[in-house]
Formats: sequence, structure tokens, C-alpha cells
Amino acid sequence: MKRTIFFKLIFSATILQFSNSTWAQINPYQYSISKTAKGSNGAVSSAHPIASMVGLEILKKGGNAFDAAIATQLALAVVYPGAGNIGGGGFLVAYTEKKKSISIDYREKAPAASDRNMYLDKNGNPLMELSQNGHLASGVPGTIAGLFSSHQYAKLPFTTLIQPAIDLADKGFVITAAEARSLNGTKSAFIKYNSVLPVFVKETAWKEGDTLVQKELAATLSRIRDQGAKGFYEGETARLIVEEMKRGKGNISLDDLKNYSAVQRPAISFDYKGYQVIGMPMPSSGGLLMQQMMKMIEDKNIAAMGFHSPSAVQLMIEVERRAYADRAEFMGDQDFVKVPVKTLSSKSYLKKRMEDFIPGKATPSDIIKPGNVNPESEETTHLSVADEFGNVVSVTTTLNGGYGSKTVVAGAGFLLNNEMDDFSVKPGVPNMFGAVGKEANAIAPGKRMLSSMTPTVVVKNKKPYLVVGTPGGTTIPTSVFQTLVNIIEFNQSPLDAVNNPKFHHQWLPDQVAVEQDFSPSLQQSLSNMGYSFQKRGQIGRTEVIKIEWQGKKIKQMDAVADKRGDDHAAAY
Repeated sequence: MKRTIFFKLIFSATILQFSNSTWAQINPYQYSISKTAKGSNGAVSSAHPIASMVGLEILKKGGNAFDAAIATQLALAVVYPGAGNIGGGGFLVAYTEKKKSISIDYREKAPAASDRNMYLDKNGNPLMELSQNGHLASGVPGTIAGLFSSHQYAKLPFTTLIQPAIDLADKGFVITAAEARSLNGTKSAFIKYNSVLPVFVKETAWKEGDTLVQKELAATLSRIRDQGAKGFYEGETARLIVEEMKRGKGNISLDDLKNYSAVQRPAISFDYKGYQVIGMPMPSSGGLLMQQMMKMIEDKNIAAMGFHSPSAVQLMIEVERRAYADRAEFMGDQDFVKVPVKTLSSKSYLKKRMEDFIPGKATPSDIIKPGNVNPESEETTHLSVADEFGNVVSVTTTLNGGYGSKTVVAGAGFLLNNEMDDFSVKPGVPNMFGAVGKEANAIAPGKRMLSSMTPTVVVKNKKPYLVVGTPGGTTIPTSVFQTLVNIIEFNQSPLDAVNNPKFHHQWLPDQVAVEQDFSPSLQQSLSNMGYSFQKRGQIGRTEVIKIEWQGKKIKQMDAVADKRGDDHAAAY
């Protein structure tokens, strides 16, 4: 599946020659989108073709999966401004050639000046506009700290990994039709939430084939290249961030930036029918939700029910409902609150959660409470990478909503996140994704907001088998859940597992969200059981790499990019 986009060339030079002369040529003014790619030496799947090509070139240059993941993220910060970022944060899950599981948390933090009532008016009513748009919506960015933290596992110099992004920002790239629509649709918000108009705003409408040049972003990336993480968290870039905060009444300070650090945490790991599933721990809810949902279906022989049979989909809806009820009650930053992970993932607890499951009948959310335990527009982006050595990396990063807070740091050229909305602005009040949170996810200075991001690796016989993840706000864990079930239980190809219609239930609101191509007859069968539905646009943009082994060597990598966007799979 390949779609070539031909653009009117703006520059006299048709090929971008990267600063390092050993680079292969990548043409950011004319490129194609490929949804599948096969190879045995390396594979990358991400939200933009240029970023995937950059990652693949890093692998060809001798880098490993960590090198490629870093370079791909930095390229996405340039070519995919709606979600790729250096002003946001994310999570990395990896499995190395030495059979080691790794998870790195570079989620944003609440600034020190934050307090639990900062988005409430004098009557205690939530001011969601402040938590979702503009300067006050931003948490302290973590992406750059995360990239440097993951670089300890890489092989190539950071200067090599960041240079493609610098060149792309400095010399420009042509935008796709989808990017043009997105920029045009956000123009009024850019004007409203910026004191200095960013390069994303121009007098005439953006159109497919226009060139986007980001000189200020190139300068910021160059400071990071030359000064390391201090080039972002201290010095000129930090000064520009704080000045922007002052202009817009935000509250990120120089100390907030200087004191930020990424954290390496023990990954969540569990067995599912002989497969080892590795995921992200708190403050991501994704890993624990995956464990709960997979273990609740493990003894139900879902394979015999059949793909998208009413019984299989009903079972999956009900385990999603129960897991999300627990998310609302118990989950948050484990550095600040006691999250009963051991209990929530225990066999006895999950068995009890399913005691009121009735095949063929919906269980209303108003009677499904969180279990008894003793005292996230959805503009995230995901990339999956595998190398010839047996390293695999799954990374999900985000600005939260599309273009984050809509605020660009003047003089620095990058967008800030609106992750503060992922806290419980007021316990019990839904956020922009409809997710309800309680005390465990209340705002506190220095606290990391709960996330739905679910970067995941599946290991088979101690060798990496699947690398998977997706954007999509609160739909992320259910999309990854369905993708794994499609492959492991229903024996689907990665292409079918990614592109088949998705559905989603998150406890509240008590309705099943389905994509437009969801089967009408299946929907009717479920309606007869008592389910109500919400038709919606696309759910997620899943990136998958499946790895086949022949003895100790990789036989083939099968990389797939979701049909739902400009996502691109690359391999060699």
C-alpha cells in the first residue's frame, strides 16, 4: 500500500542534503506514503513519512533502535507539529538485545506554582478553557530530558541524531493535504493564544505542497545540539519559555525547567498465554489497564468466539468498562499517591471484577463501581522501531490536544503542551477526553498527570515479537488491547489488526464509541443486549512491527502504519 505525493517544488534544490555528508538523500519536497514495509535489518513506523525515513537512515548508518527512536521523535517535532514536539512529554518502553525491559517516564509535571484549585472560579466551578488552552494549560515539558535519558542506550552521537531535524526546520519541508487542513483549522486558535504570531499563521490558506520553514525552531534545536539538555532547560531557550509565560500569565519558572528530570521506572510485565507483555507503569494508566483487560479475558477462550462476533466484542467492552472504572478511582502519579497496582492486577481481584459479567447483556456503568481495594482532539503520536540486533523501542509522546495549548514560545518556535487538563481539574469533572478522575489525580506541584499512553512490547520465547502503540487520548489502551487480541487470538496480520474497525468504552460516559465502518449488523446485535452507541471519526493511528525469528537471527520485520493518517512504514 503506497501513495506518492508530488509537490510543487519551492526550492531550486530538489533534494535535501543533510549537513552530514554521509547521509543518504531524503527529499522533503517530494515523498511517498507507504503503509507497509518488510525487511530484516530494521524497521520504523511513525506518524509522518519524513520522520520514518529519518529513523530508517539512522539504522542504515549503524545506529540501533534507540538512536532511530530519538532521531524520529526529533524529526516529528518539525514535520508533525500537531503532536510531535519538544514542548510536551512522553513514555518509552523497550526490550533490548540483552533481554532487558526498560521504561522511561518523561511525562510533563505541574509547575511549582500550581495548586489543586487553580482552574476553579470563586464558586468552585471548573474553568476548562484555562486548563485546555493558552499559557496556564502547560505542564513543564519532558521530551528533551527523555531523549537524553534514552540516549544512554544508543550508539551514535546525539549531534548526529538531531541534525536531520535541524535541517528540516531550517530548510523546510512540504506539507500534506491533511497537514494543510489541520493548520487552517487551527488558525483562529493560534491567533487567540499567541502574543506573537507563529509561522503556522499566514495570510492565505495553507495548501498541499506549501513549504513550512521554522527558523526559530531550528535555532532552538541547534542550542540543544551544542549544549545538550541544558540547551533547553537552561540558558536562552529557558529564558524564552519564561518570558512567554509572563506574557500569557502562565506559571512555568526557570526553576521548574532546571529541576525537571526524566525517570527510569520498572516496566510493567505480565504473562498472557505464554507471551510476555511489557508496558508503561504509572503515571501512565496504559500498562496497568492492558494487564487488567488482557487478564480478564484470558480464561474466556475469545478465539473460539471469532473476530468481531457479538460475544467477543461484548466481552471486550465489559472488561474495558471495569478497567476504566478502576482508572478513575485509583490511578495517578505513584510518586504522590499510593496506587494499589499489586491488588488491581492480581488474579483474585480480576476474577472478582468479572463475577457480575453476564454474556449477552450490558452491565450499566452506574452499577459498575471501582473495585474494592484496601486502603487524555487526541493529538498524541506514536512510533515503533526495531533493529537487526534485537532491540525494539515503543515510544508515545504528546502535546495532549491538537497543537497542545495552541501557544508557541516566541523566539523559540515550538508549541507548548496543554497537559494540565489531564489532571482532575475538579474530582468527578470529565476532562477534554471525557475521562473522569478523582483524588488520586488531583493537581499538586511537581506531580505528573495521569496518562493513557500505552507504548507496548510483546516478547515470545524471550525474543521481541510485537512493537505497538497509538495516539488517541483515552482510546489508546483499548486500541492497543484490540490490536493485540486481533493478532494473538484471531491470528490476523498486523495490517488487518491495525486497520479493522475499532470500538471503545471507558466506563463514563456509558456508551460504546465506534468508527464509521463498524459493522451495522454487529452494532444491532449489541444494541439488542442493551448497549448504546456513539458514531465517531477515527480511533487512534496504530503503528505495529511484527518480528519473525529464524533461530537467533531475524527472518523478517513486518512494519505497518495506520490507514487513518499520513502514517508511514519504512524497513530495509
